[in-house]
Amino acid sequence: MRLRLLSGVAGIACAVSLAACVVEPARPPRPEPMVEVVPAAPAPGYRWVKGHYRWEGNHWAWVRGHWVGG
Repeated sequence: MRLRLLSGVAGIACAVSLAACVVEPARPPRPEPMVEVVPAAPAPGYRWVKGHYRWEGNHWAWVRGHWVGG
């Protein structure tokens, strides 16, 4: 009787924990990086951060490269 109760509680605990699982659909592969023309630095001491793809919900979006001050 005790074993049966214990297995029932374990089964319920397992079902509850799996009910909260969210399975994210597989993402398509990241595209090849775009070719960017690097403009002249706005001032000495700036460095170029290359562009990259970022996942935006259901697609890859290109984030352009930009200069950052050092």
